[in-house]
Amino acid sequence: MGIDKVLIACEESQAVTIEMRKLGIEAYSCDIEPCSGGHPEWHIQGDVIPLLDWGWDLMIAHPPCTYLSNAGIRWFNEDRYGEKARQRKKLRIEAYNFVMKLAEANIPKIVIENPVGWLNSHWRKPDQIIQPYFFGDREKKRTCLWIKELPNLIPTNIVEPKVYAYYKKGKKKGQPIYFHDCFPPSKDRAKIRSKTFPGIAKVMAKQWGKTLFDIVK
Repeated sequence: MGIDKVLIACEESQAVTIEMRKLGIEAYSCDIEPCSGGHPEWHIQGDVIPLLDWGWDLMIAHPPCTYLSNAGIRWFNEDRYGEKARQRKKLRIEAYNFVMKLAEANIPKIVIENPVGWLNSHWRKPDQIIQPYFFGDREKKRTCLWIKELPNLIPTNIVEPKVYAYYKKGKKKGQPIYFHDCFPPSKDRAKIRSKTFPGIAKVMAKQWGKTLFDIVK
């Protein structure tokens, strides 16, 4: 009996797809952008929604967080930004509806990944919140997981996260005097920030891929 198919939705980097493939799992990435992972033969470029009924047994989805993350919450202030803020609110609803289509897909096992934000307060609390430094990458980036019919990820290599901000002494709450952004402004900033950290990609494949192996063996 062959291994079941896995869809990695909204993934141009192919980080999780490649790790799944290393384990012999038939995984495919899908994104409106061409893939940057070097394996176009495993990539479906286009809208993921029409693909949801293709008989997948697991979908891990990384829907865009531009309008859902708390990181850009200030841009929704209508008093300050007027029509631009109203337009962003419309786009946020569209982004939310897109996530709901993914979450309600007729796929037995589903994982939705996103930063802390709109989904937490307007959908439901996540089943798990992970950090890259739980899995060997020395970075902080709180990542929420909404999980259907799969176990939570188990930390594999907890390391000390890097420190990028330093504070003056003697100030209430401290005043930052130095801050280094891991992802400086550029035309590819959003794409770079959305890439899955290597340790998380590996553990998703090993722990959730193993679940599939246990089912079919």
